Amino acid sequence: MIETFAVVVGIAMVAAGIVVIRHHYWPPDPGEEPREDVAEYISMMVGVLYALVLGLSMVSVWETRSGAVGHVQAEASAAHQIRLLSAGLPALEGERTRDAVDAYVHHVLSAEWPAMAQGQPPGRRGWDLLNDLRAAGRVPADATPVQQATLQETLAQLSALDDARRGREADVADALSPVLWFGLVVGGVLTVVFMFMFGVRRSFTHVVMVMGLTALITFTVLLVYELNQTFTGMFAVDSSPFTRYFTGS
Repeated sequence: MIETFAVVVGIAMVAAGIVVIRHHYWPPDPGEEPREDVAEYISMMVGVLYALVLGLSMVSVWETRSGAVGHVQAEASAAHQIRLLSAGLPALEGERTRDAVDAYVHHVLSAEWPAMAQGQPPGRRGWDLLNDLRAAGRVPADATPVQQATLQETLAQLSALDDARRGREADVADALSPVLWFGLVVGGVLTVVFMFMFGVRRSFTHVVMVMGLTALITFTVLLVYELNQTFTGMFAVDSSPFTRYFTGS
């Protein structure tokens, strides 16, 4: 948070310095109109188009993060349900299922989450543990109807767990398009540059205008950058759903 504030203030101060230098060495011509009609129209269009790019980028990263939160919650909930359902399986299969789901969750928390925080995919080991969990719940042919029904519900939860895990893996690689990043950076620079197209004679007013606009654009771009890092950074999706269900894992 402090680093973000420092970057915003630093870039705003640089913009303010450019305004001061401009007014010192290239003051507005007294005969010049305070606001050029053409420059005003172009600046307005650039601002509108930049707002569209900014809004599209913000929606994109927010939806990606919201999807990641949903996948993590669904995965943790399915794993928790499988552990609860293991009590309705035959004794041996139930114990194997509990051990397998505990091993899977422990691997997710201890190995996969640190890797995802570095932008790396979870890896194959998690799928191997999920296959072990799928094999552990098989019940014998002479199982009671209740145990058979429990097995069917367990298989349904395993399917949900599988889908949620695939979604979580996709979320690690999902990022904002480079085209949108280009539009964010270039559009922000153009929007600030067009602030110098107006003949504002009062240097203090011009400084405040440019500083405010530059700080706002910088803050918004940094916000998009932080939200774009799904499993790391200031707004990282954490593993709290797993730790809430599996305190001892």
